[in-house]
Amino acid sequence: MRRTPALTSTIASSPRRPQAALATAVLAALVLTACGTEKTSAEDPQGKPAGTAQGRPVAAFTAMLDEVAQSCPPSAAPEAPPSGPAQSLPPGAVEVSPDVEPVAPTSGPEVELNARDWCASALHEERITQALWDLADPTPAKVRAILNNLGYIDERIHDLKQSGATTRFSLDLRDKGGRLCVVGTVAGENTIIDTCVAPVTGPFTPGQRKR
Repeated sequence: MRRTPALTSTIASSPRRPQAALATAVLAALVLTACGTEKTSAEDPQGKPAGTAQGRPVAAFTAMLDEVAQSCPPSAAPEAPPSGPAQSLPPGAVEVSPDVEPVAPTSGPEVELNARDWCASALHEERITQALWDLADPTPAKVRAILNNLGYIDERIHDLKQSGATTRFSLDLRDKGGRLCVVGTVAGENTIIDTCVAPVTGPFTPGQRKR
């Protein structure tokens, strides 16, 4: 019987196979990189949607300032105290001793803030005080959370520090060319919120406080 010689495999591994595998891996890496780039572009470095950290909160903050000051007069400089000769008293009126006459302020927020900011300052003081008055263990994190809930954004919260059972902070409320700011000392029923005056432009530094 004639024997058939064993068939010798003539199929050699194609040099194209490693190249094809490499091309596939590169393509997959490019797809993953593109997905990651698209996700990163939609988020800021801290994982927040783009525009959330700067756009909407800033607009909401400005809207909150307008809402608080909606009942206040326009941004005009405070009126100077009346001057000139004293008017004659009507018949029967009793003259008040000069020693008890009120003295017009010459410095401080009353003079340096415009009419809108001076009016709004009392409204900010009231709403912040009410929100922080009953806060137990006023840590900086708790104080910041309450201020955020009231509409005050992190960019405008400064010098938030705790000392013992008291937490202090400053708020930059400058808007429409104003100089309004407030400083707070949070300590339960001893919480105090005061008006202060900041520079017109430039970095925030609280200046003259209400006396």
